[in-house]
Amino acid sequence: MIRKRVFQIIEASSGKDKASSVYDVAMIIVIVASLIPLAFKEPTPAFTVLEWITTGIFIIDYILRLWTADIKLNKGAVSFLLYPLTPLAIIDLLCILPSFAALSGSFRILKVVRLLRAFRVFRAFKALRYSRNMIIIANVIRKQKTALLAVFSLAVSYILISALVIFNVEPDSFGDYFDAVYWATVSLTTVGYGDIYPVTDAGRIITMLSSILGIAVVALPAGIITAGYMSEIEKDRGISENE
Repeated sequence: MIRKRVFQIIEASSGKDKASSVYDVAMIIVIVASLIPLAFKEPTPAFTVLEWITTGIFIIDYILRLWTADIKLNKGAVSFLLYPLTPLAIIDLLCILPSFAALSGSFRILKVVRLLRAFRVFRAFKALRYSRNMIIIANVIRKQKTALLAVFSLAVSYILISALVIFNVEPDSFGDYFDAVYWATVSLTTVGYGDIYPVTDAGRIITMLSSILGIAVVALPAGIITAGYMSEIEKDRGISENE
């Protein structure tokens, strides 16, 4: 009973469990606080204390989630082995390890410390599990993964093909095929930085076509996610009303 209650509290709240709601808000505050030192180049004693406090809270949170893994995954004893391999558990671990590794002499190489510092940014992703809206979006992406993968495949194919076309139509404007792929990507997304661009009429026509088609390709995943999100909202609202 104790483990079940702990699980109910640490999981994202539906809004009816006050203890769970308080826990969610508290964890979001801790996550935001843990990210503050990342905005400064030089560490301070206050930031070091904040680092250890937030890391300690993350460790407790990780232990509690591992302790209730069988309730979450519902796979018996195997759940305790499977849970550390789940995406959110990996993010949790990446939030904790850099704080310990940074203190080890073997990890004091500048590039490695910078890499570990970058890993700490994963703490921002911990907030996903405490946001009801983000959970809904994650469900939408999971349910619409087939359609989204189809759109992604279409976009990648279009980028590679248009890059191949422009690279052969205007070889003097592109140092290599990767430059053409870069151009195709920024054209597809209609960003257009202007650092690489075609100068011939044929190249400009291809660029215009690429930008126009890019609008349609970029709009497809937005439409899929929006439709799925509205469907999940209606479903969630219907469940709440039935309860």
